[in-house]
Amino acid sequence: MSRRPGLRALAHVPLLLIALAIAFPVLWAVVTSVKPTAVLYDLNPLAAAPTLDHYRGALDALPVVRLVLNTAVMSLAVALGQLTVATLAAYGLTRYRFRSKGLAFGLLIGTALVPQQALVVPHYLMVSRLGLLDSYAGLVLPQLASSALAVFLLRQQLAAFPAELIESAQLAGATDRLILWRIVVPNLRPVLVAVGIVVFIQTWNEYLWPLLATSGTERATVQVGLRIFETEQGTAWGPLMAAATLVAAPLVVAYAFAQRRVTDAFLRSGLG
Repeated sequence: MSRRPGLRALAHVPLLLIALAIAFPVLWAVVTSVKPTAVLYDLNPLAAAPTLDHYRGALDALPVVRLVLNTAVMSLAVALGQLTVATLAAYGLTRYRFRSKGLAFGLLIGTALVPQQALVVPHYLMVSRLGLLDSYAGLVLPQLASSALAVFLLRQQLAAFPAELIESAQLAGATDRLILWRIVVPNLRPVLVAVGIVVFIQTWNEYLWPLLATSGTERATVQVGLRIFETEQGTAWGPLMAAATLVAAPLVVAYAFAQRRVTDAFLRSGLG
């Protein structure tokens, strides 16, 4: 009996090592951001007294608040848009019977196998002809076409949704729109939150499409803005790490406050 606590602690050692491996690049970026330029490449994290010079340089070179705002607007709009499209598609695929429904679902899921880089040219031509370059709409609309994963996850959840609830609502005279938004969606809130978080993070890290769809910093995202520290003379690692720390801070703080809710959403959705 006395060995059980020790065995339990030993079982957590691999998890601790994995956590350290995941956290190490983040910690090293923070350490690099406060190192003086003279010892920037020194492997000793305590080689010199910390300095905020790189943060001052990053704030002078980049409109950090604007970049974070642009990225947050784009990520939130894409997440909400994909959830709306996926909810309607998943409800139609599970609720209605029509010919070739399996084929339609297979083709929809097949779009997830198409690399997004292969769609960049048609997306760019479409957005350009609509006059939506350098706009939030131009950043968001093409990314709504990448809803296949969200459709698949929501369809799996709707397939297991109790049919008795829908039948009872139909007997009470409820329309399909009322059933969907008043009964189905509230009961799928955990999985909707979980899928929304996944889509939000994927969109926040998107680089290629914002790079092509924007010019300048008015609508640029953080991933594009960080390129300013990469020049022909080399990469300014100190300001780059400082800027990366600044743009990541809002997400880290938000997750710290909402950690319990986020974890609960994944556990209740069955996607965790």
